[in-house]
Amino acid sequence: MGLYGRYVLPRITDLAMRNKAPRLERARYVPLAAGVVLEVGAGSALNLPFYGEGVERLVALEPSRELWSLGRARVHAARFPVDFVPASAEAIPAPDRSFDSAVMTWTLCTVADPGAALAEIARVLKPAGRLIFIEHGKAPDAGVAAWQDRLNPLWRPLAGGCNMNREIASLVAASGLVVDELETGYAAGPRVLSYLYKGVATRRR
Repeated sequence: MGLYGRYVLPRITDLAMRNKAPRLERARYVPLAAGVVLEVGAGSALNLPFYGEGVERLVALEPSRELWSLGRARVHAARFPVDFVPASAEAIPAPDRSFDSAVMTWTLCTVADPGAALAEIARVLKPAGRLIFIEHGKAPDAGVAAWQDRLNPLWRPLAGGCNMNREIASLVAASGLVVDELETGYAAGPRVLSYLYKGVATRRR
């Protein structure tokens, strides 16, 4: 991983994701989670203050121990038990049908195999379980999308494997989940990085 990936990148990621625009989106979507919750790519625990009273327990899946350690204060302030699991999204260490809700925010861009990760989320959700997601990805505007494709090979190694040009809605729909609610549009910031896919998906019956 190297010194940059282990020590510098986690701090850059934590600072970048504290901005006003991500906070506003977290405030809208994270409170939709309830029951026993799996958060995939929990990062530095920035979502924790936004969970509602309906959460019984949170399992925080995050492969970077260094990034998770930056959220210690938020974990200590949580109103419910939080279990940290240092594992990848492609192999979630949980039995089938374990969770009432799953939450994934600005995560799918960095997962090496997004299809496998989404299939794993579908596996561990209960039959009535929901995936709540906020992700950035491929823009619908041809000019922006072309720049995303051009810049992605340069951006990915600098941003810890982040891909700016993934078609999020298509990936979710192909994974054994049904997208029930979807909102898309540009947030504040550079257009190549700010086209968001926000919504809720459920297991295919």
